[in-house]
Amino acid sequence: MNAPPLRLGVNIDHVATVRNARGGFHPDPIRAANMAVLAGADGITAHLREDRRHIRDQDMERLKRNLFVPLNFEMAATAEMVEIATRIRPNACCLVPEKREERTTEGGLDIIGQGAHLRPVIQELKDLGIRVSLFVEPEIEVMDAACELGAPVVELHTGTYCEVGDEEERAHELERLRRAAEHGAKIGLEIHAGHGLSFDTVRPVAAIPQIVELNIGHFLVGEAIFMGLDEAVRCMRVAMDEGRAQIT
Repeated sequence: MNAPPLRLGVNIDHVATVRNARGGFHPDPIRAANMAVLAGADGITAHLREDRRHIRDQDMERLKRNLFVPLNFEMAATAEMVEIATRIRPNACCLVPEKREERTTEGGLDIIGQGAHLRPVIQELKDLGIRVSLFVEPEIEVMDAACELGAPVVELHTGTYCEVGDEEERAHELERLRRAAEHGAKIGLEIHAGHGLSFDTVRPVAAIPQIVELNIGHFLVGEAIFMGLDEAVRCMRVAMDEGRAQIT
């Protein structure tokens, strides 16, 4: 089977988390983004949260000005974030759920229950020429709902797959991802995936032929402490390519 190439989007949020812990300008997330691109990243992802706990408005503006690869703006589906996206014009916007008290995104968007709210946001962003994706759970009915809402892309939440410790449970979660990716692609969606992926967990996901992009951040920033960000990105690229090579 000739699977399409697999892109790597590197999320640089937690470079900003380290910067914000002390204030000031170091480490600079834009420098990290450029380093990731030189090491093999195909795009950069950044999540501008309501409370600005890591990425800030100025970071998004600088990323858009300085990057020579696509910028993926993770955002809640709020009027404030739509206004910022309208001004910055990133290449892509990934709509994600957001709760003030959570440490990280804890699951996929409820696009079935929130369809009436999401539909005009999706259309407004599409009208600006921005590629819209929805961060969702890997379920057949969710793929159908995303298609019905007019979103061209879904990003499958891989967090549950990555976090389970039991091999049988992990195999079950991987099968959920496979089924959702296959069905989503069949009905015309572009399939991405991300959340919690590591060198060990990325290979089986990379071997799902319908997935064309992975977005990975926290693990890479953590590994950068030990091996440097450029080497962490290169190692992830190798692991992804090894997984992709398993497709027959």
